[in-house]
Amino acid sequence: MTKPDSTVESTADVIVVGAGPAGSTTAYYLAQAGLDVLLLEKTAFPREKVCGDGLTPRATKQLVDMGIDVSTENGWLHNKGLRIIGGGVRLELDWPELASFPDYGLVRKRADFDELLARQAEKAGARLYERCNVSGPVLDDRTGRIVGVTAKLGDEKRPVTFRAPLVVAADGNSTRLSLAMGLHRREDRPMGVAYRTYFNSPRHDDDYLESWLELWDTRGGQRKLLPGYGWVFGMGDGTSNVGLGILNSSPAFGELDWREVLKAWCAGMPEEWGYTPENMTEPIRGAALPMAFNRQPHYTRGLLLVGDAGGMVNPFNGEGIAYAMESGQIAAGVIVQAHARLTDGGRERALQAYPRILKEVYGGYYTLGRAFVKLIGNPKVMQLAAQHGLPRPLLMRFTLKLLANLTDPKGGDAMDRVINGLAKVAPNA
Repeated sequence: MTKPDSTVESTADVIVVGAGPAGSTTAYYLAQAGLDVLLLEKTAFPREKVCGDGLTPRATKQLVDMGIDVSTENGWLHNKGLRIIGGGVRLELDWPELASFPDYGLVRKRADFDELLARQAEKAGARLYERCNVSGPVLDDRTGRIVGVTAKLGDEKRPVTFRAPLVVAADGNSTRLSLAMGLHRREDRPMGVAYRTYFNSPRHDDDYLESWLELWDTRGGQRKLLPGYGWVFGMGDGTSNVGLGILNSSPAFGELDWREVLKAWCAGMPEEWGYTPENMTEPIRGAALPMAFNRQPHYTRGLLLVGDAGGMVNPFNGEGIAYAMESGQIAAGVIVQAHARLTDGGRERALQAYPRILKEVYGGYYTLGRAFVKLIGNPKVMQLAAQHGLPRPLLMRFTLKLLANLTDPKGGDAMDRVINGLAKVAPNA
């Protein structure tokens, strides 16, 4: 961590606000390309973030691209695929064998995971400031462009101003920086919430990520179907991450206490799994899941949005880390090209390509995801899908590829061609 003192240089080529997966990935690739990057993180590492802690092969690829050692010897738990439970069926689906992505996923706690990425960005040359709480943008009076940020630095909350011609908002779903620049959430895009906790459990060392398509509340001798989906991810350290996700397309989205829903679901689990109050190692915590480009435009007046700040979460499965890292890599590539342009006009043309690239890569797929979200918001629809889909392994292998966005763009099998074709013909909204 860079030490805050009176000699701190307050200018850079790029400022990245937020050192989560999106911000650290952006800073890593910018620094690797030789740009002077400030990476500003409001807390200090290690720090907690609400997450399922499970990573698909899509996220695994991003870590490998960044030079992160993802071996089991380095503390990573590997998984073979996804175990889906619902409709009286339990189905284990291995991750597909593809040229574009590894055939394994990973599990790691976010406190440790985020710090690994931030330190990798530091090794590449980014200047990381922890305990640096950004309070707002600095705007050019004439053009209205962002030219820096104000912040409070260190335990003493010393007011500082950092300046750069480009700023990346990687400050998560709340993204105060984007709001201060007039970028508000699109109400027509889906939003989810996730709640999770940890339990000491003999199921901690699992080869599969586990997804429950039906959540049953069995309290009081009754059996009531709850909206949403659940997960159980073994952490390999004696604990399981157990959580649930709910979509705002569900009629019960704003009505229920989701902490109580999670407790009710866990109460129906086999006792020997250990998902009981006395085995809980951390409080139940929740976080929003901003999906399907729910904040746009992704570039305006010198500000680029990456990760949750730009609503990059996959609406099909609630995965955010892979898309946070991918958008960071894309943003960094655009910024590097813009930085090399000789005129202001040339730089601006390069930067304006960023939203177009994002829509080309994800737009059609996210449009399909928005339609999917509307369907499964009804727990009865989810139940019917589980009952009639899970007994058909070929259909479920297709569904796994679709939901996890795991296809080969070229030279793939028939399933890949169908999924890629659907994404291409769907509107890039």
